[in-house]
Amino acid sequence: MKPAALRAAQLAAPKQQRNWDWRAAANFICGGAGGGLLLCAGLASLVAPARGAILVALLMGMGLIGLGLTCVWFEIGRPWRALNVYRHIATSWMTREAVVALAVFAGGLAAAVTGSAALAFLAGICGAAFLYSQARILRANKGIPAWRQQATVALLVATGLAEGCALLAAVAGVVGPGAPNALLLVLLALVGLRALAWRRYRGALGSTGAPPAALRALDEFAPRLFWFGGILPALAVVALLLGLPGRGVVLVAT
Repeated sequence: MKPAALRAAQLAAPKQQRNWDWRAAANFICGGAGGGLLLCAGLASLVAPARGAILVALLMGMGLIGLGLTCVWFEIGRPWRALNVYRHIATSWMTREAVVALAVFAGGLAAAVTGSAALAFLAGICGAAFLYSQARILRANKGIPAWRQQATVALLVATGLAEGCALLAAVAGVVGPGAPNALLLVLLALVGLRALAWRRYRGALGSTGAPPAALRALDEFAPRLFWFGGILPALAVVALLLGLPGRGVVLVAT
C-alpha cells in the first residue's frame, strides 16, 4: 500500500476519542444524577411532602448539576467563551442543556426558599429536561458509534433516574423519617429498568457493527455494572423492604 493510501486508512480507522476527558465525564455523571434527583424530589413533594428531606434533595440536585457544569467549564481552553453556547438553541442540545440549567437553578432555588410543592415539581420537570438534554448531547456525536445509537438516550435517562431515586432514598433515610417502602419499590424498578436499557444498548451496538475495540471495552466493564450497578443494589433494597435495620446507612452505602 502506498504511504498516502496507508495514511488515509489510518485516519479513517476507528479510534478512541480523547477530546472529552474526566471533566466532561463528570458533567454527565453529576448532571445525570442531579437531574434524576430533582425529578424524584419534585414528584415526592406532591405525594408525601417532607420539608427537610425535599429541601436537602433539591439543594443536592442543584449542587450536583452545578458541579458537573463547573467541571466542563474548566475543560474549555477559554472559559469565558462558554457564553457562546447560548447562541445555537435551534440546533444544539448543548445549548438546550445550558438554557435548561438556568431554569433548574431558578425553579430549584424558588422551591427551596418558599417550600412550595408546586415549585419543587416544576424544578423536577426542569431536572428531567436537563437529564434528557445531556442524553441527546451524546447521541448527537454521530462520529462516535458507541454514542450515536438511539438506545444511548434510554440508557442515560434510566441511569440518571435510578441514581436520583437512590439519592432521594438515602436523603430520606438520613434526614427525613426514613425512605418509605413505595420509594424503595420505585428504586428497585428503576434498577431493573436500567439493566434492561443496558442490554438494549449493548445489543444495538452489536447489531449495527460498532468497532470491535469499543465492544471489548464495554464487555470488560459489563460484569462490574451487573454486580455493583444492578445485583448488589437490588439485594440491598430487597433486604430493606424485608425489614433490615439501619435503612439510612444501607442506602447511603448502596
